[in-house]
Amino acid sequence: MLSYRHSYHAGNFADVLKHCVLIHVLEYLQKKDKPFCYVDTHAGAGMYSLRSEQSLKTNEYQQGIGALWSLDGMPASLDAYRSLIATFNKPKELNFYPGSPLIAMQLMRKQDRLSLFELHNTEVKVLEAAIKRDKRVSIYHQDGFAHCLKLMPPQQRRGLVFIDPSYEIKTEYEQVLETLKQLYKRFATGTYVLWYPVVERYRIDELEKKIQASEFKNVQLFELGQLIDSDERGMSASGMIVINPPWTLKAEMEQVLPFLAEKLGAAGQGSYKIKQLVDE
Repeated sequence: MLSYRHSYHAGNFADVLKHCVLIHVLEYLQKKDKPFCYVDTHAGAGMYSLRSEQSLKTNEYQQGIGALWSLDGMPASLDAYRSLIATFNKPKELNFYPGSPLIAMQLMRKQDRLSLFELHNTEVKVLEAAIKRDKRVSIYHQDGFAHCLKLMPPQQRRGLVFIDPSYEIKTEYEQVLETLKQLYKRFATGTYVLWYPVVERYRIDELEKKIQASEFKNVQLFELGQLIDSDERGMSASGMIVINPPWTLKAEMEQVLPFLAEKLGAAGQGSYKIKQLVDE
């Protein structure tokens, strides 16, 4: 079984970018009354304590949500993101950070549906406890890469697939691309959101080139860097690749990313990228 546990990293700078994009896409889907589906291929535990031994060992959240918690003058969408995180905490306290499944649940309506995949034995039990009983939600103790394909095309004909693996196994860089290709063949009008870490920059350069050479249309990339790229071990930046993004997303990221790069960058090393990888 894989050893990655997101509890060490919950609420860090990568989660800030990841969940700001997720919230924007879900709010955009809400604009129509018709139901939509949300599929999470690597759902994780659902909820994370920022006072846990794992979180306190790294303190990564302090350079993420912690750095934004009491800031004034943020872009409106970051205020909304912070307010959503606050609903999982006592007033003026920051002790818990929700994962993408619970964030999605907060934003989805009674007619919408969530399908959550988690392979890790321990994480899936914690996820089930966090979700409790909710008729909108189906939890699968399965490999999300393989089994999410069975849900496409969704009955709702509207939806978002959120792909957020750990990349603990290097072959996952190829696997995410192949999974996206298969999903796109089945449901070309869906929105697909892929998170990636920048640990070895050449892997991301290769991923970008392969996406540009594939059949996808309308693909945008948003990246937030905390450190200058280095050959040393560790994540310097992370990004989101969005297929069929809301038309409003790029303009929002043009406001959000410069602010985050300034506030969350380490020792003036913050950076950001906004790219139209593939035209419409």
